[in-house]
Amino acid sequence: MKRKICVVTGSRAEYGLLYWLLCDIQRAPDLELQLVVTGMHLSSEFGSTSMQIENDGFEIHYRVEMLLSSDSAVGVTKSTGLGMIGFADAFDNLKPDIVLLLGDRFELLAAASAALFAVIPIAHIHGGEVTTGAFDDAIRHSITKMAHLHFTSTEKYRNRVIQLGEIPANVFNVGALGVEHIDRLELLEKEELEKKLGLSLESSSLLITFHPATLEPGMAHQDFEVLLRALDQLENVSLVFTKANADTAGRLINEMIDRYVATRPNSIAHTSLGQLLYLSTMKEVQGVVGNSSSGIIEAPSLKTGTLNIGDRQTGRVRAASVIDCPPIYEKICTALDRLLSPEFQIELSDVVNPHGKGDVSKQIVDVLKTVTPSNLIKKRFHDLKCSGNP
Repeated sequence: MKRKICVVTGSRAEYGLLYWLLCDIQRAPDLELQLVVTGMHLSSEFGSTSMQIENDGFEIHYRVEMLLSSDSAVGVTKSTGLGMIGFADAFDNLKPDIVLLLGDRFELLAAASAALFAVIPIAHIHGGEVTTGAFDDAIRHSITKMAHLHFTSTEKYRNRVIQLGEIPANVFNVGALGVEHIDRLELLEKEELEKKLGLSLESSSLLITFHPATLEPGMAHQDFEVLLRALDQLENVSLVFTKANADTAGRLINEMIDRYVATRPNSIAHTSLGQLLYLSTMKEVQGVVGNSSSGIIEAPSLKTGTLNIGDRQTGRVRAASVIDCPPIYEKICTALDRLLSPEFQIELSDVVNPHGKGDVSKQIVDVLKTVTPSNLIKKRFHDLKCSGNP
């Protein structure tokens, strides 16, 4: 009998990272892929990206409607509660052997909680990371404590998961799925990319992706306004905006993007580019600007510089291609000048991505095929030695 691996996805970015892993699970003769889709995928406001999943050839086995039309703290909390109810039904219906989760969004907290109560082993990807400026940090570590198998992107993160009390034999440093995705994906040529974007990239260009720092309530509008003022000082620079996720204050950011693009020449906004367009754009632009993890994890592999603003990604391992900057107008202007400078652009050719490379999906699939799920349920706490070494 095939082992049933239930993968949950709630956002476009997460699905893009999971794509090749889903393909490899689906192709494995002794595994059965069960795909549960939730969150932004089911919302027309965020592009109804569940259709893209089906167009990619994946069957959606269960849809969990949980996203309220509110990005307030109350709205996100209630959405999480609805998610737990929906995932309880999903897991009861599908009866998976292992639930596989990637990342740290509130949709996944709901899924992990439901799997925990249903006594289903959880495999977690991208644990051990630190992002000081968002409550994703606490969600990520919470999922780690509920999970039974762990797939980290660096050895530092593997050690941190072990520091949280997880058994070393069940923690695997496999590298980042986003880096593997770049290696396996055939990116678009510039001419075709420009047609799909609806924007010329002949001059200097930037990819702007900014999300609210959820541990700084009320600051999203102010910080993003400062960034837009700094971008106004750039001449002959094309701007490609991707809209924010369904996080607290995300809709406010999206409204600001729409207003800005309506008056700024050589700029365009997309609700969801999808991984092919997003990574192809990332390859062609001179830099990624904002506070997305993709600027930290994927951009270095494409030799593209990143201007990371604020604390949302503070704590992540980063390459030399990342310029960190507080959300202060003068400092952002100075950092943009450095990012676009010929000297910095030349230095990017020597950048090494610390998030690994290679067949990440194969490593994960090999573990999913060989572990015994029933042996994972009763976890023991792994205490560190007094020296602090695992």
